[in-house]
Formats: sequence, C-alpha cells, structure tokens
Amino acid sequence: MNDRSVSQPDAGLPARARVVVVGGGVVGSSVAYHLAHLGVTDVVLVERHELTAGTTWHAAGLITSAGMTDETSIWMARYSRDLYTRLEAETGHSTGFREIGHLHLACNPGRLETLRRERAFQRGFGIDNVEVSPAEVAQLTPVTRVDDVLAASYVADEGRADPVGVATALAKGARQLGVRVVTGTSVTGLRSERGRVTAVVTDRGDVECETVVLAAGLWTRELGRRCGVDVPLQAAEHYYLLTEPVPGVHRDLPVVEDPDRYGYYREEADGLLVGLFEPVGAAWHLDAPPADFAFGTIPPDWDRMTPFLERAMWRYPGLEGIGLRKLFCGPESFTADVHPLLGPAPEVEGVFVAAGMNSLGILSGGGAGSVVAQWIVDGRPPVDVTHYSVERALPHETTRRFRGERVVEALGVLFGDGVWPTFQWRSGRGVRRSVLHDRLAAAGARFGQSAGWEYPLWFGDPGTTSAPEATWGRAASFPRVAEEHRAVREAVGVMDMSLMSKFLVQGPDAGGVLNRLSVSQVDGEPGRVVYTQWCQDDGGLLADLTVTKLADERFLVVASDVVHRRVETMLRRAPAPGEVAISTDVTAGTTLLSVQGPASRELLASLSPDDWSDAAFPYLTAREVEVGSSRFLALRVTYLGELGYELHVPADQAASVYDALVAAGAPYGLRDVGLLAMGSLRLEKGYRDYGVDIENTDDPLVAGLGFTIAWDKPGGFTGRDALLARRDDRRARMVHVRVDDPEPLLHGGEPVLHHGTWVGYVRAGDFGHTLGTSVGLAVVEHDEGVTPDWLRAGGFEVDVAGTRHPATLSLRPFYDPTRERILG
Repeated sequence: MNDRSVSQPDAGLPARARVVVVGGGVVGSSVAYHLAHLGVTDVVLVERHELTAGTTWHAAGLITSAGMTDETSIWMARYSRDLYTRLEAETGHSTGFREIGHLHLACNPGRLETLRRERAFQRGFGIDNVEVSPAEVAQLTPVTRVDDVLAASYVADEGRADPVGVATALAKGARQLGVRVVTGTSVTGLRSERGRVTAVVTDRGDVECETVVLAAGLWTRELGRRCGVDVPLQAAEHYYLLTEPVPGVHRDLPVVEDPDRYGYYREEADGLLVGLFEPVGAAWHLDAPPADFAFGTIPPDWDRMTPFLERAMWRYPGLEGIGLRKLFCGPESFTADVHPLLGPAPEVEGVFVAAGMNSLGILSGGGAGSVVAQWIVDGRPPVDVTHYSVERALPHETTRRFRGERVVEALGVLFGDGVWPTFQWRSGRGVRRSVLHDRLAAAGARFGQSAGWEYPLWFGDPGTTSAPEATWGRAASFPRVAEEHRAVREAVGVMDMSLMSKFLVQGPDAGGVLNRLSVSQVDGEPGRVVYTQWCQDDGGLLADLTVTKLADERFLVVASDVVHRRVETMLRRAPAPGEVAISTDVTAGTTLLSVQGPASRELLASLSPDDWSDAAFPYLTAREVEVGSSRFLALRVTYLGELGYELHVPADQAASVYDALVAAGAPYGLRDVGLLAMGSLRLEKGYRDYGVDIENTDDPLVAGLGFTIAWDKPGGFTGRDALLARRDDRRARMVHVRVDDPEPLLHGGEPVLHHGTWVGYVRAGDFGHTLGTSVGLAVVEHDEGVTPDWLRAGGFEVDVAGTRHPATLSLRPFYDPTRERILG
C-alpha cells in the first residue's frame, strides 16, 4: 500500500548523545525532528529494524478532528495536519497529505447531538466544521448510501496522508539538522544512578545520555518493563478491507466515518478501504509481542470480522459483486483509557514516554512529537496533559488480565462508544474496592470507575441493577441524584471517598519541603487544614489539594485520584540533599468517609463523646475524634458547600463506623450519596476539580484561587516569580456560569459567547438541583479584564448542541457566596 523507501540512515552508534529516541516510527521520528528544531541536535534515533517497520507502514493515514472535544487532541491533530502540508517544502520528501475533506455521519438523534456539541466546540478553535444534510452528503460522495443519515459534520481541509511518507519526511528533516539515525540496533535496557538515567544499553554497545524517549510503539510496554518503567498498553488486531476498483470511486472522495457502524471509508487505488473499529476486539500477544515482527501482518479472522464488515459495507451498495483484494490485519496498541501515554516517567528521571497512540499515530504524531520535545527542552508541557501524561497510568493496568480484558472494548470506545457523559467502561472492573463496597452495593449503589477504584455514582433501589445510558439528556438516575443532592443541602449525606489519594509526610524538614511546594503557608499551627495548590516554575497548576499539619514533623496531604502518581513523585523528589521528609502512601489503609450537610454535626455528636461545636472544632481544623468504637482523624472541611467533615478511618474499622452512622442516621435524614450528586453540589458552589476544570496550563490566578497564595511567606514557593509577574493581569479568569433556561444540560465543552463572539467554554457543567438550572465553570477572556462590571453587563450565551441559551456569569458562586452554610 505504501512505498517503504526511507532516507539513508547513518551507520555509526555514538558513545554519547544528549537524547536517545528509541523507535523509528512516526512518533519517534517526530520527537527527533522537533528536538532538532528546538536546537537540540545531539540526538540519536535508534530503530531495531528499519524506519516505519512496526505499525507506521500499514496505517490508514486519516487526518481528521472527528470526535475530538478537548483542546489537546484538537491541537495535536490540527498541528499534525499543518505540519504535513509544509514538510515537503522543507525536506524534499512528500507526506502525501491531501485535503479531500472529511464527513462524520449521524444516523440517530443521540449521535446527531454528539456531533453538534463537538462542532460547537471545534469551531471555537478555528476548525471550519459545518453541518451538512443527507442530500449534501450524497453530493459530496455519490457512492455512499445516505437513506438513514440525519446529518453529518463536514471539514473540508482535512483528509489523508501517506504514513511512510510522513515518517520519512520527519526523519529526513531531523537528519538535515544533525540528528543521527541508527537502524538495525536493539535497545535492551538502560543504566541509571540514584534514580536518574545515565545510558541506554543496546546490542551494539551503550550510549551515555541525559534523556531517553521510549517511542517503540506496541513494543514500548516490554521495553519499559526492562527499563523499570510502567507503560500499560496492549496490542490488538486491527483491520481494514481493500477492494478492487469500484465504479464512482476516485481519489478526491472525502473520507467518511460512520461511528454507529464502526467503520470508516476512503479511496485506495480506485477501490475502497473499509476500516473497522469493531466493538468487540481481539488482543494480540498478551505476553510480549515478537521482537522480530517487522513489516508484518496477522492472519485475519474472517469469521469474527464478517458481521462487522457486512455492517460497514451496507453503507456502499456499489460494492456488491466487486472483488476483494485483501482483508488486512495488523497490530495497533491501545491504552487503558484510549489516550496516549506521553511525558516523563515517574519511576526514573530522564526517561520520557511517547507511545500508546491508539491507532491514531499518524493523525496525532506531529503534535505528540512537538509536545514531548518541548517538554524535554522546557521542563514543562505546552498543553494540558492531565489525560495524556504517562504518570496517570497505574501499575495494575500493566497486568496481563487487565490488558486482555480492556483492549477488547477499546476499539469501539475510541470510535464513538465512549463519547457520552454517562459512559463507563465495562471491562477491567473491580480492581480496587473500598472495604465498604459490598455494603454500598447492597444499598443500591451503581458504580463508576476511576483510577481503578469502584465508586458509587448514584443509588437506586436495592436488589436491582441498571446499565449506564448512552445519553446527553436526563438519564434514569436524574431524579435519584436530585434526592441525594437535596439530602446534603437539607439534612446529611455520607459519601465513600476512599479513592482520594492520601500521603503521610514526616520528618524534620517535612514542613519546609511542603511549604516550598505549596503556594499557601502550610507550616503553621498543628491541627490546621490548608487548601492549596502546587505549581511548576511558570506558575502552571500541578495539583490542587489540602495539607493538614498533624504535628510539628507530621503532615497529611490529600489530593484527587487523577494526580496520585504525580503527587507521589513530587513528594519523593522535592527534598533537597540533606533534607529529611519521608512520604508514605496511606491511601489503601484509610477509608475516607465524607459526612456533609446541616445535620452532620448533630449526627456525629450523637455517636461521640467529643465536642463538635464551632468553638471546639472550627472550620478548616483537624482533630482526633471518637465515633462509635473507633478513634481516628477528622477534618472539618467541605467540597459541597455545607457544614461537613472528612473522617479518615483506618480501613479495618471503616465498616463498623459506617454501620454506626447508618444505624443512627434515620432521625437526621442520612442518605448514601454518590459522586454524581457531588458534581452537582460542588458546581453550584463553584469548587474546582483538578483534571476536569483546572489543569497544568492554568495558574491559581486564572483559576480564581489567588486567595490561597501567601505571597510573602519566608522562602517563597515554586512558581512565585512567574505568578507575581502576572498578578494584576485579569484578561482571563474562571467564572461561574448559570444557564437562565432550566431545560438545557451542561456537561462541559459548551462555548460561552459574549454578544455572539466566543470568549471561552464551559470546563465542567451539571444540573444544579438547588438552583433549578444548569451551572458550570468556564474560563473566559476579555482584553479589558474579566471584571464584575463586565460580567454584570450581560450579553452572555452558552451554546448547547448548536442552540444558544442566555446565561449569567459571575466571579462569585451562585450558591451561598458568603459561606454562611459552611461556617455552620
């Protein structure tokens, strides 16, 4: 299908290089190319076979933004598209990129709403995504059946590229700037000292280096294992069918994606390439992919694939009677959440990962290479990497059983099954469970999954089950979530938040180290709870958490599950030489029960001899308490905007404490509460959620968290100078959004318009059951400042699936802005 010719590689393996990139596919070539363009030319690119020999050579080469609803994926796809249009002029080697257009079909109302929400978001980032009718689809691609099509998204300047051409042009561009390309050389491991890489070990000798990039495609998991790094990805069989020439098919037909038939279609040699992302896939080599697999194929499973082929080929009636050239099957690697694995590995300093592209290596390869190269050079990523950084990956995801289960579902989820806000993975479940799991299940919990943890989403009738619905509307859970929401606002609710990350930090320098990491003054009086942020040097947010001083040399750090490994790594690496600050992960040993609501104090006091009054137990303090037959740490803190407490119960006593709460709770209106209600409650109050509405390209000032910063504390903090330089810049701020109409639902990603002009988008949204309408958080921009006067002047709308709704914006939360409820 592709010309495998590549630029002539260099033959010699140097004894030293600043950066070694392992893997000669599109991603490794892109990393090397972008490093060279950033001035880092002391780079060696090492490939075991020939360039493109792994999976790059057989890629389909689609260049589209279909299905993308986050800034990072859009940026990477569009950057790749723009890069491939200009590479030939720079390198003399064609990428084969052609603007033939791209159509994304909607054949049912739910998919149509999905595409309209995607379109509204993408247009804000400059993508000319337009809705076209079935008749217009037929005009653009007359060979395509459209009688079931409701509408389609059309992007005219996207299309396809030649995968080998792309990778070859990138490698050639890197060589022209001084990068050395070495083929026929296997990397077998690395050497390190004191947790930092010092050399790459190959079958032709060692190469000393400061940085190594693992970009070996589906072989990266096995290579990472030999290097002491977890890279949880798994190869799957991946198919496309090639036909003989088809009447009416020509090289300028647009690419067509049909998510509900799990197929995509484009021209190939005047015939059709019918690509498949079947909802039930097949793993390939669970133990280890063969090292000698180069330019290889997999025998196709016709019996398994025929039903999906028939579904896809229905779209093209002209294929009847047309000969089939080949059912191609080749391996592609997929990750546990179908996002790439990029960035520095937490296990070994100096090791970066650039892998797990989920069959989108050509589409995202240009952007991914640019991101990783900038990360290496600048020490920080230029885009939001919350859902892309390899540090989010967890050790259990590398296990054979988990990979084997999850990859079966991954292809369909990537292609469209996972777009719904209600989506939950069905595979790889039950890995991490709270000790209360069975009790909550008996109480009717419907579980979601995050970081491997099973957690209650909402509570239905005990003894019944229900699967998540694929909907943007009011799901069956909506009235139950409303009841749980009201219980917290009017009485008391209990939530099992054991998935939160918890670290004990101890030692004579623990206070100094934590103070240096935190923007706030956290090393004060014992018993004080401090809400704070940790930043990188440029002020970008790395974590949003609480630090509680338990004693002079003992602190508790509580962060969200999505930054567990990041916080763990920062704590491990933060002490300077000679400093003693030892961190211990106590997550698994602690059950965190959050008891929230106006009756929370009365309920807990009924089970305890302790004084729970404001005077004895003020807001943002911690103390040891007795509840039932247990003593444990309690924090008076809330994430829901009510009087409330976090109970950090030893896991072996959690069941008895929970049982005591339930037994005593009826007179106080106690109710089990899931995390769907938590989302609704916290957004009414406007509390931030790292990885959902704030991330590493934001800073505390933009996020509206400047009140946490102790500007003048002795010793300062990481990021202080950068934040100080823009302390008075108010051009971008996070604001509270309330839709004036109670009907539309916000889920995140909805554009915010001011007199018809895009000023930002909703980062997170939900229905506020107390306020009676949808609420959310959005970062908006205004050259003259995001001020109360500008916001009060109005003229704001929120675009929900193409329909604009008037909205009210505020710097203050719409619920209890004076914090009277919190202060009890």
